[in-house]
Amino acid sequence: MNVLWLQSGGCGGCTMSLLCAENPNVLDTLATAGIEFLWHPSLSEASGAEVITLLEQLATGEQVLDVLCVEGSILRGPNGTGAFHKLAGTDTAMLHWAQKLAVQAQYTLAIGTCAAFGGMTAAGNNPTDACGLQYDGHLSGGALGADYRSRAGLPVINVAGCPTHPGWITETLLLLAMQGIQPDELDNLARPRFYSDHLAHHGCSRNEYYEYKASAEKPSDLGCMMEHMGCLGTQAHADCNLRLWNGQGSCTRAGYACINCTAPEFEEPGHAFLHTPNIAGIPIGLPTDMPKAWFVALASLSKAATPKRVRENSQADHIVVQPGRKK
Repeated sequence: MNVLWLQSGGCGGCTMSLLCAENPNVLDTLATAGIEFLWHPSLSEASGAEVITLLEQLATGEQVLDVLCVEGSILRGPNGTGAFHKLAGTDTAMLHWAQKLAVQAQYTLAIGTCAAFGGMTAAGNNPTDACGLQYDGHLSGGALGADYRSRAGLPVINVAGCPTHPGWITETLLLLAMQGIQPDELDNLARPRFYSDHLAHHGCSRNEYYEYKASAEKPSDLGCMMEHMGCLGTQAHADCNLRLWNGQGSCTRAGYACINCTAPEFEEPGHAFLHTPNIAGIPIGLPTDMPKAWFVALASLSKAATPKRVRENSQADHIVVQPGRKK
């Protein structure tokens, strides 16, 4: 299975993340499944006319394209021309390259939230008119249109994340190489369900504090960051705390609140990332699937039952009260 990787409007962070794949590294992982990069801007030696010739052959169907990966949002401006971002060495906008190549691809992957939904590149007043391949924020459409389907009959597969986890990329490619992906293996935003059926809350090392609503009040505190510090781990569709980064890390384990980076428009929550909006002390963003009345009742009971150990440790930067012992 061959893969063409293009970088559009973004920071290149998803490629940097991919290169952090380990045990084995990304190239060994893909090679064992017979996956080969036709071209990747950071991993391939080819450049200039050689690459342009390859792209032209793929766009006309002269050479088969199995997987098109696009990293970064598509810049449609000004006025829908895409002229803000032309592929180096050509007079053709990346918008039009993506459209021509996606028609030929067996599968098209949006790598990262910028390519999936617009992401950080589309934040603010979005002067470049940046969007995702098949979404513009929450709205379907984007650069390829809502009706786009690859040659395999699938919409754009949104491997969302900012940056996306290297395991999400490699596992998606391995699934495509071994058995393909069926429509029911994608969620309602076309994200692969092997990671989006989980929440970042699952496996969080702060879950005991969450259970008792023992909350952190400043970044160095050990407690749950949902109540005061903007953590959206109970709403974010990702397995970050089960499939750790570099074998041991995640945002919440590092003391930073989850900002739900796999979701459309996460980049503009309408408030500071490390702030939890609330009404009468009740967070506006409640855990997924939990009615407000249940949350209020649970929180009241939990706080009343909070052990001294959990309460005191939650607002400290290290364990100050050890667990008790029982015979």
